Amino acid sequence: MESKYLTVSQLNQYIKRKFDQDPYLEKVYLKGEVSNAARNRANTTMYFSLKDEESVIPVVIFQNVVRNIKFKIEEGMSVFVTGRVSTYVKRGTYQIIVDEIQPDGVGALYQALEQTRETLLKEGLFDEKFKQELIKYPKRIAVITSESGAVIRDIYSTIKRRYPITEIILYPTYVQGESAIPSIVKNIKRADETNSFDTIIIGRGGGSIEDLWAFNDEEVVRTIFEARTPIISSVGHETDTTLSDLVADVRAATPTAAAELAVPVLSDIKRDILEIERQISYHLRRTIDANRERVERLNQSYIFRQPSRLYEGFIQNVDHLTDQLFNQMNYQISQVNQSYQLLENQLAGVNPKLLVKETQTNVETRTKQLLQAMHNYQNQKHYETNQLIQSLDHLSPLETLGRGYSYTTQDQQLVKSVKDVDQSKPLIVNLNDGKIETTINKITRKDEPNG
Repeated sequence: MESKYLTVSQLNQYIKRKFDQDPYLEKVYLKGEVSNAARNRANTTMYFSLKDEESVIPVVIFQNVVRNIKFKIEEGMSVFVTGRVSTYVKRGTYQIIVDEIQPDGVGALYQALEQTRETLLKEGLFDEKFKQELIKYPKRIAVITSESGAVIRDIYSTIKRRYPITEIILYPTYVQGESAIPSIVKNIKRADETNSFDTIIIGRGGGSIEDLWAFNDEEVVRTIFEARTPIISSVGHETDTTLSDLVADVRAATPTAAAELAVPVLSDIKRDILEIERQISYHLRRTIDANRERVERLNQSYIFRQPSRLYEGFIQNVDHLTDQLFNQMNYQISQVNQSYQLLENQLAGVNPKLLVKETQTNVETRTKQLLQAMHNYQNQKHYETNQLIQSLDHLSPLETLGRGYSYTTQDQQLVKSVKDVDQSKPLIVNLNDGKIETTINKITRKDEPNG
């Protein structure tokens, strides 16, 4: 009796064999709308549903197929799938195991390109503010391209024709196929990490979107963005635009154009240098002639021809003070003589010897005091006179110059304040044994910060 009954597993296994052996279910082509795709994790086996207006079927895409999908499977997307119908024994459900999937209406590569572009655009990788300026006169240039083909020949010949002093280093790189992406990424990092190149040129000839796909890869684009060396991208023909072109610091339409952007024309630089030298020489001669005329005019100034005129007034003042000193001394002597004469007259009128003797003693004492006072007074006046003379010497401009000081003039006028200075004109610094002409770099007033 029991032999008539099957287990659930036996029934599901039987149905699975029927599905697997049915030739009509070995390869099925379906079109439908993606449902329940949000739960999938990146780079793992994917599970979602494919539905139309009336029905739904579970979908399984194993990891080996997921790795080759060039676009992001999103909720509500219309897709074409190719696969085989099978059953999941444990649940007793049937499903389609996908071998290939394409977006409906747009090629997979274009769909993947647009999705990657939108992601990077939102992150700001294409913003102009991150673009680096090219070095105007590069010494070393790295070229990342295939070692065979017209790209490297065009770049090399153009640079050597325009700017032959530049060193060109080729990093042989796969630019197509499965090895292209890791090869491009590795060589960009190698060239950038040497920190010895002024410019990196990434180049490839034209081709289909499949041929150029490595330059749309997100890892390649991020590697270009993170490079510290300025990068010129020249991928495909003028009408081709890859994500590498958008993220690069400069985009060139052709490899020849990339080389022209990377280097200047040496003959033009030489011509410009000769013109600059001529202008410098002309302006230098004019400046020397103008300064020579100023020096000659200054040499004719009365200050240099008759320096004694600077302290004539001080000499006269010393003479006047000296006359006052001697007049004062004579006056004091006259007053002492008058006192002495008065005492003599008083003494003549008194006969007692004691009074005379006492008076004589007093006179002698006063005479000594007077002489000592006169001597002290004369010494004091001499000292004051010497101090005045020394003060006058200190006030002498020539004496001041001799101690290391200087005075500054501009347009033959003495400079007393920063307000008197014209920054566009030179200054003349006058020293004891000559003069110095100098230019003004900066004027700082005392009331300014850090002044």
